[in-house]
Amino acid sequence: MSSEAMLLWSLLFSSIGLGYFVYGRKQGNKVVLYTGIALMLYPYVFSSAITVVVVGVMLMCVPRVLAL
Repeated sequence: MSSEAMLLWSLLFSSIGLGYFVYGRKQGNKVVLYTGIALMLYPYVFSSAITVVVVGVMLMCVPRVLAL
């Protein structure tokens, strides 16, 4: 995938991470708060858009899995 795709995926998951962060801070939920921080920062680590998508979806599922 191209660098434009990487940029757009990073923007999408960082925006979702910001939402998780704000929600976790307001609700006092540490799992959602830290997941939001991870979603905002992890795109800087990976260079492949496919990896960013896979890791982003897995991170988005973390609060749901840990709530069970």
